[in-house]
Amino acid sequence: MAVRGIDVSYAQGKIDWAKVKASGVEFAMIRASYGWDNDSQIDRYFRANVQGCGGVGLPYGLYHYSYARTPEDAQKEAKFFLRVIEGCRPEYPVVFDLEDQSQQKLGKSILTDMAKAFLSTVEEAGYYAMLYANKCWLTGLLDMSRLSGYDVWLAQWSAAPSYSGSYGMWQCSASGSVPGISGAVDLDYAYRDYPVLIKDAGLNGWKKNPDTGNDYPSMYQAQKALYEAEVKKVQALKEEIQSIIQKMQGMVG
Repeated sequence: MAVRGIDVSYAQGKIDWAKVKASGVEFAMIRASYGWDNDSQIDRYFRANVQGCGGVGLPYGLYHYSYARTPEDAQKEAKFFLRVIEGCRPEYPVVFDLEDQSQQKLGKSILTDMAKAFLSTVEEAGYYAMLYANKCWLTGLLDMSRLSGYDVWLAQWSAAPSYSGSYGMWQCSASGSVPGISGAVDLDYAYRDYPVLIKDAGLNGWKKNPDTGNDYPSMYQAQKALYEAEVKKVQALKEEIQSIIQKMQGMVG
């Protein structure tokens, strides 16, 4: 399943969401904020875009652009983000956008700690947390073995993604054209049925299904634990295979 979407911010200006939906777009990721503790850092089109999507029945998710330099900064950003999006009920994930050039040289350990601090804070508040990063960051700047419990929104502008890790969404272009939007817009695909996953789990402000009586948040946590365990098994298997290959190469040499 591949669901077509877009992601937007103040850069797209005023959007005609009825035209966007009529064009075949099935979801939108909306920038809510950046930085922390400053209402001037709320995206100036955030509320209009949320209302616009709601008005035409277009599912949306929300993201925060990070300028954090430490895990403590990232946690502050998470708390600010949570305050900004309070009252919203996104059907798609809420996202930590980690890509700023000023952060690239902080080191893998600090960057991973930052992602963990933001994502865990948001998750503990009852949201479906996701990490946005490009292939370079995912393969070289972050320790993804420590972030395996979170879905990834992969940024790779190409005809097809070449990232070998798992991801739930793919940003495939930064120069798309969509009716209802003036100028270029980022294009995305989602590969999981996030509205069902999020609503069934009672996340993002949605209540668990009152008819079944199932404890979906607990079920979600249990499934997440199983997923993380499987990821660790796969990683261990990869390391074992790599070790065998190295030994065989040494014998041949």
